[in-house]
Order: sequence, then C-alpha cells, then structure tokens
Amino acid sequence: MTDNGSPAIVPPMDRSPFRQMRERHKVQRIARGLLATSFVLLGLYTVRGFLPSLIWGAIFAIAAWPPYVAVRDRWKIRPGNVLLPLLFTTAIALIFLIPMALFALEAGREAQGVLSWADIARHTGVPVPGWLRRLPAGASAITNWWQQHLQDPDDVSELLHSFNIGRSVRMTQQVGTQVFHRGLLFIFTILTLFFLLKDGDTITRQCLVVSRRAFGKRGETIAEQIVASIHGTVAGLVLVGLGEGALMGVAYLIAGAQHPFLFGVFTAVAAMIPFCAVVAVTLVALALLVKGTVIAALVIFCLGMAVIFIADHFVRPALIGGSTQMPFLWVLVSILGGVESWSLLGLFIGPAIMSVLHLIWRNWTRDRIQDPTRTEREEMDDLPDRSPV
Repeated sequence: MTDNGSPAIVPPMDRSPFRQMRERHKVQRIARGLLATSFVLLGLYTVRGFLPSLIWGAIFAIAAWPPYVAVRDRWKIRPGNVLLPLLFTTAIALIFLIPMALFALEAGREAQGVLSWADIARHTGVPVPGWLRRLPAGASAITNWWQQHLQDPDDVSELLHSFNIGRSVRMTQQVGTQVFHRGLLFIFTILTLFFLLKDGDTITRQCLVVSRRAFGKRGETIAEQIVASIHGTVAGLVLVGLGEGALMGVAYLIAGAQHPFLFGVFTAVAAMIPFCAVVAVTLVALALLVKGTVIAALVIFCLGMAVIFIADHFVRPALIGGSTQMPFLWVLVSILGGVESWSLLGLFIGPAIMSVLHLIWRNWTRDRIQDPTRTEREEMDDLPDRSPV
C-alpha cells in the first residue's frame, strides 16, 4: 500500500531459470514432434507406390513368424542367419508362383484352342450343340437364334469381324502393364518378407520400445491385438479357403468336371472372401450341366453350398473371433468392409482395425465396480515409460 492508501503496483518478477528452461524444453519437444511427423508423412508419400508391398510383407512375416521361430529354435539357428529366412521366403513365394504358373500355362493352351476354334468356325460355322436341346426351358428359342447367327459361316465371320481389334490390342497392352506392375510389387513383397524374418527379433524389440515410450503398456496391448487378428485371419480365411478348395477340387475330380485342379485353386482363392466361393461352385455346376451330367451338377452345387455355409457361419467366426474375441457380426463386417475399402489387403487390415476398436470398446464398457483397483492400474499403465529400454 502507498501512503495515500492506493494499492502499490508490484513490478513483474523475472521467471526463474528453471521455469524458463522447462518451457524451452517443452517448445523443443513440440518442435521435434512436428518435425518427426513431417518426415514420417514425407516418407510415406515417397514410398506410397510400394506401401502395399510393405504391408503384404509385414502380414506374411507376422503369419510365418511362429513356425519360423519354432524351426529356428529346433535347429538351434542363431538369429540373423540368412539361410533359414531364405528357405521360408522361397517356400512362401512358391505357394503363390506355382498356381499362377499353372494358370498361365492353362490359359495359353485355352487361348490356342479358342483361336483354332474361331478359325474353323469362320470356314464351317458352328453347329448347334446337342446339350442345347436338353435344356429344361428356352431350348427352342436359343436353338433358333443359334441357327440364325452361328450356323452359317458368313454370319460367324461377320460376328468375328465386328470385334474392335484396336480396342483388344489396347486392352492386351494394359493387361501386360498391370501384370508387370503386380510382378514388381510381388518381388518387393518377397524382399520385405525376407528382411523382416531375418531381422525380426531386432525389429520387434525396437517396436516395443517405441510403443512403450509413446503409448505406455496400452500400446503393447493394441499391438498384440493386431497380431492376434492377423493370425486369426490367416487361419480363418486363408487356411479355411485352402481347405474348401481342396475338398471341392476332389469333388470336381470325382464328378468329372474339366480342369478340376484349376477350378479347385480358383475355388480356394474365391473362398478366402466370405460367400465368394459361390461363384466358383456355380460355374463348375453350370459347366457340368452344359456337359450333360445333370445329377453331377446338382450334387456339386448342393455340396458346395453346404461346405460354404458351414465354413462361413461356423468355422471362420470361431477361428477369427476366438483369437480376437470379436462376435460374428464384427468379424463379417470387418472382412467385407475391409475388402470394399482396401481391396485384398482389407482381408487383413479390416479385422485388425475392428479388433482394436472392439478392444477399446470392451475396455471402456467394462464394469469397474467389480474390480475397484483396476482404474489405478490402468492409469499407471498409461504413464510414459521413462526407462531407457
């Protein structure tokens, strides 16, 4: 107070050096965070064309890691050895390359057969097939159309010349470009898989350190949930799809379908997406129906529908939901929504995202009254890890 009773104006005190240093460190942390985020975004933008290969490589590495570690421990191979990762990588690559090579060879043979058939049809026409008259409905109308447009050689020549050759050439070039691009991405996927298997222990340790420093122990829990979802998806989609393809391939062979091995592989690939195996089974049933074996076609169709129903409604939800504790609806929505949003990568990305959301939902909706000490433990888990490890 001054002499006349008015309050005295106290000049602002200088901030302590400790407070200034703490604020300066806070500003520096924010600046380092922004700088690191900027470089992470720049790095993702730089490798954006190869991100699918990196993600696929990581998925394959996570799926192959348990058997890889089991073989490594059994053979007493020290981490970082090159031979064992090379063997695993080669085996996984052959799983994809062998069916693709068989498909390519069969496609080449079929293309040659189609060209020969077109050349013969241009000179002699296409006679009405015998199975067409045995159709249960619409046989007469289809037969009349066939006789008017395909039985005469001149009509067949006119029909073949009506195709746009230039467009077919451009389409062939586009297909060749896509095949080259996909092949390049596959090579980078295999390279990513090899280095992830070779340096898996170091990468895992580094990821755990980063996760604990950034998110605490909760980050490790989320990472474990993602890994569990990938393992469950591999078992529920890939292995079950291969089982469906093998079972239906044997059925195709017994029923006398053409190219049972290739149709079995096609069924296995389609079965990895829920309900898509219906397309493969229907095509084989139609091929048998065209061939004239009606009973075999009905048996294949009914057997295929039964196998698909059991696999999609019982086996897959048990495998995927059992590893991630997700209900059937979450599993189905995560797979179908993931495929729609992320293409084939969505088969694994979708369940991983939804499993993390389901984990967060379960943590938020858990009744804490039953365990009053849980809140304190979770708060301690959220604290950043200050240890150097």
